[in-house]
Amino acid sequence: MSLAQLGRLSTPEFATTIRDAGIAGAGGAGFPTHAKWRRLDDVDHLLVNHQESEPIYYMDRWLGRERAGAFAALFEALLDSAVETVVVAPKLKDRDWTRPLEAVTDATVYLPEDLPVDAADESGVVFAYTEDRYKYGMESVLLNVVTGTVVGGDDLPMDRGWIVQNTETLRNVYGALDRAEPTTRTFVHVAGNVPRHRFLDVPIGTPAADLLDAAGRPLGSLSDAEVLLHGGPGWSFRTDGTPAEFRVSKRTNALMVLDAETVAANTYGGGRIDVLDACDWAGDGHEMTPTTVDPDAVGVPLVSNPSIGPVSPGEPLVSPGDRVRRRERIAAPGDGISNAHHAPIDGVVTDVHETRIDIRFDVCPV
Repeated sequence: MSLAQLGRLSTPEFATTIRDAGIAGAGGAGFPTHAKWRRLDDVDHLLVNHQESEPIYYMDRWLGRERAGAFAALFEALLDSAVETVVVAPKLKDRDWTRPLEAVTDATVYLPEDLPVDAADESGVVFAYTEDRYKYGMESVLLNVVTGTVVGGDDLPMDRGWIVQNTETLRNVYGALDRAEPTTRTFVHVAGNVPRHRFLDVPIGTPAADLLDAAGRPLGSLSDAEVLLHGGPGWSFRTDGTPAEFRVSKRTNALMVLDAETVAANTYGGGRIDVLDACDWAGDGHEMTPTTVDPDAVGVPLVSNPSIGPVSPGEPLVSPGDRVRRRERIAAPGDGISNAHHAPIDGVVTDVHETRIDIRFDVCPV
């Protein structure tokens, strides 16, 4: 399909397209994105979470600047057929990154002192710049600061007429709607006790070893006094299993190597780790444009975040020995809230586990 056909899709068809593309939240809880968009009939407004509060993240800022035309096309299509207002909410300190998108969308601009936006009085694209506060990256907080909308208890933004999506997730929605592209790659930062901060464009399922190699810390160089985390400085968790077992999922934004003592001293409820103030994340050494890394093998997780419910893993459609092409569907959505999954590389299926599908790179025959 193309964006021009968007207005002819019913809400269930729209949500199914997103589900079949395998889109999950690129960060945060990694919840299947179609669960939000299946409630499109209940909403009037889209809030784009462009906050990027983590000090090592650049994926949303880079996408907003370098893919401004794609976002403008998506916003126009959504405004023509699905929502009344698109509110993009970056931090004011990042405005140099967002000016191209602001210009190409001919947006109305609100500065922090102008907030909140009364969406009922606006139409089209609105840029709502906020102050530089970490907590503004939280969905419900951002919605309240930018629009005055209060979401409490068991309510969701959709119950108040809003869909909230971060920038990278919306980039994947654009790919699915305009080009029938499934989600097979993501952006991952590597930071902490590494010689070089990296901003990487990698296939879903990339092993942690390949990411650490790219940052100058081979897997075997990690000591017993170090811990591998996934997530950013303000909101991260210990990786499940050993570093050798970790594979990038659709929600993986970053890996960090940190001293175990620092991690233990900064672990809070639910296992969340906040080391924003425990380490120096500033400096001129941040990689601000992505470098492509393509590993020799991947392990595609069948659910982006197995710790949340009620999300079901995808159901494998392949067996060991099968040859697959990049973007080929390798798992169908399971029962309930679930996603399809696709091969991120050309290759041969080497194993099908309960939680992931392993593929070794190989040139597939034409």
